[in-house]
Amino acid sequence: MGSQNVQSNLWGKRAEDWANFQEPTHIVVYKYVLDLLQLQSTDKLLDVGCGSGWFCKLASAESAAVTGFDGTEALIEQAKKRVADINFFVGEMEALPFEDRTFNVVTGFNSFQYAANVKNALMEAKRVLKDDGKLVVNIWGNKEDCEAATYLKAVGSLLPPPPPGAGGPFALSENNLLENILEEVGFKIFINTDIDGIWDYENKEIALKGLMSSGPVAKAVENSGYEKVFETVSNAMQPYIQTNGHVVYKNKFRVVVAEKINY
Repeated sequence: MGSQNVQSNLWGKRAEDWANFQEPTHIVVYKYVLDLLQLQSTDKLLDVGCGSGWFCKLASAESAAVTGFDGTEALIEQAKKRVADINFFVGEMEALPFEDRTFNVVTGFNSFQYAANVKNALMEAKRVLKDDGKLVVNIWGNKEDCEAATYLKAVGSLLPPPPPGAGGPFALSENNLLENILEEVGFKIFINTDIDGIWDYENKEIALKGLMSSGPVAKAVENSGYEKVFETVSNAMQPYIQTNGHVVYKNKFRVVVAEKINY
């Protein structure tokens, strides 16, 4: 069993807020990746964990043939509203519903870390890639470089004890775990870099809508109740409120680009 059953229930709780207020904070990373890829009209791209479709929309504007895939029906519904002329699918990232060697590029923005088995999910990404296809994986940078880690830590204090071996948001960022798994399953890494990913919300109300829309927060609400979680997130946010009323978190996000090795 993969991650879909658990994750879709969590990430679907506040899909509209995620689409409108939280996912847009990642657009700078999406644009960075598109600059790297220089997509052609003949490229076929699959975005695994596409969320509400922001990256898919930007990529399709580059004339590539784009397919979006996510485990959460509610997020896919938001994606269809955002961009109606590409194909979106709902399913399990460890069992992708596509033929072998279908795509030139597979991307995953903060998605593979939520797989029940990361190795299996990356092997599926490899399977659907064409020979010499490229995989782009985006994860958090080092915890100490991410101010949002304070918000995640506060939310984590309201979660139930994790099962043995469970990874958190930074699990793939530590000890080169992502890089080691990629090489193990047959990828050659040729880009591995951290970029600035600043979350800049116009005001506290928008910040709270965005911060409260993630899957881990939904899990914390199930465990500790909405009022407790809302209060905790509000308090954790206070140091990041600027004099102009904006709420700003300065983060680093890691972008790893790898090529499928042909044996």
